[in-house]
Amino acid sequence: MEKTLKSQQRKGVAVLAAALAILGLHGAAVAAEYPAQPITLVVPYSAGGGADNAARIIAQGLSEVAKQSVIIENKGGASGSIGAAYVARSAPDGYTVLYDASAFAINAVVRKLPYDPKKDFIPVSQAVSVPNVLVASVDSPFKSVQDFVASAKKQPGKHTFASYGPGSLAQMAGELLKKDASLELVHIPYKGGAPALVDVMSGQVDVYFANAASSINYISGKKLRALAVTSGQRMAELPDVPTMAESGFKDFNVEEWNGFFVPAGTPPAVVARLQTMVQQTLARPDIREKLAKLGLTPVGSSAEEFAKFVESEEKRWADVAKSNNITVN
Repeated sequence: MEKTLKSQQRKGVAVLAAALAILGLHGAAVAAEYPAQPITLVVPYSAGGGADNAARIIAQGLSEVAKQSVIIENKGGASGSIGAAYVARSAPDGYTVLYDASAFAINAVVRKLPYDPKKDFIPVSQAVSVPNVLVASVDSPFKSVQDFVASAKKQPGKHTFASYGPGSLAQMAGELLKKDASLELVHIPYKGGAPALVDVMSGQVDVYFANAASSINYISGKKLRALAVTSGQRMAELPDVPTMAESGFKDFNVEEWNGFFVPAGTPPAVVARLQTMVQQTLARPDIREKLAKLGLTPVGSSAEEFAKFVESEEKRWADVAKSNNITVN
């Protein structure tokens, strides 16, 4: 009896080992074949915004690395959560990929979502980081942050700031300014960065913490006035624009980020292959040069590093949202 039991156990172990080996071979085969068809890169913001501009540059290089077309599909609205929900419901095969921004982490702590950011997605790689730029119309009376703050203090509730959606990083930056300067400002949300920029340029909205990637060309083209950058140091592309710290807000350091996510259930081999392709793309000198012209810093982190980073971002913005009573219905 004992010998029979041991024999059955050995057979069971052998069967399990064979099954795992087959799965391993299957995973390797999947990775070797991927991508075997075009990849759809869902940008959950409007065309012409910061994330969209960066995604189009990276997609160009990624298509060459992958030897497959990378198609940009814009699905804007609700600070990126509409596009994210679409990807969460997509087949977990690596062919529908989310290219999201900082709002991915902020949405998790300020709004009710039709998906679970932690359970329904796998972070693949952080693509870029970029500071925001506080901008105003070139016809605006505000020449500096100090000008805007002084005017807003004299007229509580009369000044406006734009964002690319409720709960977006642009709103959070505006809320931080309200808190730090003790201001009463009116938040004007848009469905994306592009329409927000249009209304700031026309003077319909006073200021906007714009993504540098979407605003730098308008600034250099004299269509927007840059009041300050939100990074710890001045941007090389905007050397004459002071930081928020230099403008009197010592701890004001806010940077946007973009990254790749895939639906939960995507095979690990596919996740690893996509991560490698993203890293190879971001290492290319031509791609890095194009991103740099928009003030973007390439990152190309591992899936594990990006997962930890996203978790830390969620914690950071949860603290800000709680202290500022920010919720989105």
